[in-house]
Amino acid sequence: MRDLVSKILLYRNFAGSSIITNIANAIENCDDKDKTVSFLYAQIKEILDLSTKYGFNNNLWQNYLTFLLISDENSFSLTCERAGAQEGSVNEFAKSDFEIFRKLFHYDFTLIEKALGIDCFSIITNYSAISKRECVYYKNVSEIVQNLSEKLSKCESKDEFFDLVTDHYKRYGVGMFGLNKAFRLIPDTDNVELYPINNADSVRLDDLVGYEFQKKQLVDNTRAFVLGGKGNNALLYGDSGTGKSTSIKAVLNEFYDDGLRMIEIYKYQFRSLSSIISQIKNRNYRFIIYIDDLSFEENEVEYKFLKAVIEGGVETRPENVLIYATSNRRHLIKETWADRDDMEHNGEIHRSDTMEEKLSLSARFGVTINYSSPDHDEYYNIVRSLAKREGIEMEDSELCLEANRWELRHGGVSGRTARQFIDHLAGRRKI
Repeated sequence: MRDLVSKILLYRNFAGSSIITNIANAIENCDDKDKTVSFLYAQIKEILDLSTKYGFNNNLWQNYLTFLLISDENSFSLTCERAGAQEGSVNEFAKSDFEIFRKLFHYDFTLIEKALGIDCFSIITNYSAISKRECVYYKNVSEIVQNLSEKLSKCESKDEFFDLVTDHYKRYGVGMFGLNKAFRLIPDTDNVELYPINNADSVRLDDLVGYEFQKKQLVDNTRAFVLGGKGNNALLYGDSGTGKSTSIKAVLNEFYDDGLRMIEIYKYQFRSLSSIISQIKNRNYRFIIYIDDLSFEENEVEYKFLKAVIEGGVETRPENVLIYATSNRRHLIKETWADRDDMEHNGEIHRSDTMEEKLSLSARFGVTINYSSPDHDEYYNIVRSLAKREGIEMEDSELCLEANRWELRHGGVSGRTARQFIDHLAGRRKI
């Protein structure tokens, strides 16, 4: 095995310090039987931990090799992500690596197991997980890896292997952006580094009752962006609990298969916006930078970093990046009546300039969509629709009466209040 692994060229990023290399070295140097067995068991545990995390099953060895292939960001895989497999000499190196992987897929561990008196490789290559239920947090990753692994295991040539892997790169991408849909910044670190949100909300636009005009505006803008058009930065503003954040998360799920990804950042991280954009501007994805509950108090200046990124800096915003934000404030930044007094004798001379400076941030969002609280009739319609979806059977008059009592105790009419009320009824039904 070590002879095979040592010849890997393009995928050497992991070949030097991975489970596969450790196993190869252990098999080659097995003079001390007990030490070798202990070391191999440690590698098997790593594979089991990875498989448990991502919900792999059946042939864990092949799943692990597939995971390596689609995670490794090298010059070849990144080029395939952007432009697909092109004609060139690098393809020969890639096919050579893929032929090694094809052989590793079907590596015969029988002799080493017999020599060491172990059967761990036989178990992980024909593995049956304790639970058959779908992995909650990593379902998408699990399905992608296992589907590709099954296809690769049936390849009879390096050319067939090459076609499958490069098609995957072009369709899904490579690395964490290829495997996940949403990301955050790692907090409290000096370096700007993204990490995946593995339990991203799976909400769909149909789950949000009402607000059809608002949803259409957002979908039309996002579709144009995903299909290669310009698109506009979008600000969703209005009353709390009306579905602003839900709409944005639903749009991500609608267009994920078309290459849309999302990066969620917080106000205190705006200084890192330029660094984030520099990491994603050359990737073959469309990114929405998502800012929830965006607003600034009078003495906060972080909005200036956001303004510079949206429009006005020396470097233009990349075509594959948009900013979507939600806010309860139409103009985002708190302003006072004093801001409207153009002249004063003490303090700042031109107060109206201050007001223009503050209003200029919201003006840089090309699409602004208002989400206002529903009236009582609309609120009842939302309650009825959600109750029907949950299979809650109540007389309409009783349902509306209970919904009215609920909103009086829970902050007024809104889509969020309706959702909480229906969740309450559904939970009570199970008691």
